[in-house]
Amino acid sequence: MFKKILASVGIGNAKVDTQLEHTELVPGGPVRGKIIVQGGNTEQHVEKIQLFLMTEVVQEKDGRSYHEDMVLDFFVIGSSFTIGEGDWKEIDFHFTLPIHTPPTMGKTKVWIQTGMDVPNAIDPTDRDFIKISPHPYMETALLAVTDHLGFGLREVEMEYSRRYRYIQEFEFLPMNEFRQDLDELEAMFFVKPNGLDIILQIDRRAKGLGGLFAEALEIDEKFVRIRFSSAELDKGPAYIADRLRETIEQYC
Repeated sequence: MFKKILASVGIGNAKVDTQLEHTELVPGGPVRGKIIVQGGNTEQHVEKIQLFLMTEVVQEKDGRSYHEDMVLDFFVIGSSFTIGEGDWKEIDFHFTLPIHTPPTMGKTKVWIQTGMDVPNAIDPTDRDFIKISPHPYMETALLAVTDHLGFGLREVEMEYSRRYRYIQEFEFLPMNEFRQDLDELEAMFFVKPNGLDIILQIDRRAKGLGGLFAEALEIDEKFVRIRFSSAELDKGPAYIADRLRETIEQYC
């Protein structure tokens, strides 16, 4: 039984409803559902139906921040068809949720919208949000940072990136062993088919006059990229925590 209608879009005379079996999904996992097309007052030819996986990013321009919708991915459902006056058509679909789909943590929002006939015919007024859990690789790394290194998650936000299109930024506060050394730790996770890349922004706490000058000049932050293979991630959060601890200590 389908639990929720995710999108209801009227384009032309026909109306299309998208439904999912489940609205709690995992990157790399299956997405199954059906699209119901209801004919209008006249016969209509539909070239294609597309599902758009959407999120919202923060972008800065001219010193101001604003939110912008972004397409993470899209999927063509079925093939062209003609829907007659008052007719009813159901189209089953399934696809794999991309492994780069961000988890809906903090301020991150993800939803699916439907377009019919025209690839960009997205209904901007209808947002039916879905819950995305972290990919297992990311989940392992998050447990390493929070449960084993003792950082507290303060904020998660999607931001526009020229290089990557978008990034999901995790901001952590040191709660125990790094409290005297760091102001904060920021992390970005990039899930790969065979592993995980993590970019850490290590913000050192000001110590002494030199530390105050470094902080004032904003040179107290270091960016470090760490790569973990799937075999390393399979060793669990404790192993990942040890690797991260070694890296962070180098820059404290």
